[in-house]
Amino acid sequence: MSKFAVATKSTIIPCLRYRDALAAIDWLCEVFGFEKQAVYTNPDGSVAHAQLTLGGGMLMIGSVVADSEWGKLIRQPDDIGGDETQSPYLVVADADQVYERALKRDAEIVIDIKFEDYGGRGFSCRDLEGRLWSVGTYDPWQ
Repeated sequence: MSKFAVATKSTIIPCLRYRDALAAIDWLCEVFGFEKQAVYTNPDGSVAHAQLTLGGGMLMIGSVVADSEWGKLIRQPDDIGGDETQSPYLVVADADQVYERALKRDAEIVIDIKFEDYGGRGFSCRDLEGRLWSVGTYDPWQ
C-alpha cells in the first residue's frame, strides 16, 4: 500500500453532479445496480450529498449548484456540447444484462456491446443527463 493511502474500502470515489439528482440516483440504481448508502437532501429538495455503492466501489452524487464554490468549477455535459472529460467504468458480472436495462431506460448507447481485445465484454452509454459511462466484465484487478 502506498504510504499516502488510507486503509479504507475504496480510495478513489468519483463525484458527479446532476440537474435532477434524485432522478439520476434512481436511474443509476435501476440501470447499473448501485445501492443507496446515504442521501442527504436540502430544504428545497435538491441533493446536498448522496453516496451510492456498487460492490467495493462508491459514487458520490449531488445536485448542480452553479453558484457554490465547487459548482463554479464543474460543467455539465449539456453546457459544453455534450462532451465529457471523464468516464466512470463499472465492472459487472453480466454486461449484457446491464445493457438491456440501459436500453429499457433510454440510455443513449454510444459504443455498442462487444468483446474487447484486452478481455471482457462491455459497452458505453450516456445516462439520463448525458454523462458518459463504460460498463463491462473486464476486471483490471484480475
